[in-house]
Amino acid sequence: MVKGKNTAKKEKKVIEDEIFKVEKDGKEKIIRKEIFEEEKAPSDKQIKNEKKILQIIVITLIGLVLFFLAFLYLVNYSDKFKTGGVIFEVDSKDIAGKIIYKTSLPVYGKNATTGKINTAIYNIYLRNDPRKLEEITFDGNLALKKSMVINMTRDFTCEGDGTIGIANILNLYQIVGTSVIKDENATCDKLGRYTYVNIQEGEETKIEQYGPACYNIYVNNCEILPATEKFMLETLIEVNKKIN
Repeated sequence: MVKGKNTAKKEKKVIEDEIFKVEKDGKEKIIRKEIFEEEKAPSDKQIKNEKKILQIIVITLIGLVLFFLAFLYLVNYSDKFKTGGVIFEVDSKDIAGKIIYKTSLPVYGKNATTGKINTAIYNIYLRNDPRKLEEITFDGNLALKKSMVINMTRDFTCEGDGTIGIANILNLYQIVGTSVIKDENATCDKLGRYTYVNIQEGEETKIEQYGPACYNIYVNNCEILPATEKFMLETLIEVNKKIN
């Protein structure tokens, strides 16, 4: 049996270029001389090693891409996730046909008869993904007070979203022990004795603080629900800090 030979042609590489001047019959002639170095064709073993290295690189890159995609899936589509320290759970059972986001809030109270401290767990629901609510600007810090005045410059009906948004805020603040009233004659308290919230139209949906505990909630294009839920999210984050 005749063994196969590597028949790849050897290539030549110029490694030096010399120029000579030669005088003949009274005339000067320039001669250029090139010195070549033969490059050896790669051996079969060398080719196999290079293929092996290439395969390792390709497999590693594919593995990194799959890991990154799996990480994105877990972050964005996991049933449980954390936003601002608050744990949320994706819930598709409590409201048929809708995906909502649930978090739990422990509330401590003293039994008037026994004197024991009781703990009640309340569920809070948001209809907008809390991770997307973080994209709404909140310029300031949330100050939790024992009482709150909430007013609106107009009725944000918005196909029922306005009613849901206000009801959710009332429910949340009732749970954390804050009494909420509507007083059209009230304004921002410069001493910060109560929280004052004014909901109004704006060119951008955002929230800004303009006093010790005073906030303007701006609603653009009927985004009353995202705006109020952003305020709720900031409240939950602040309550979570106090609990933990």
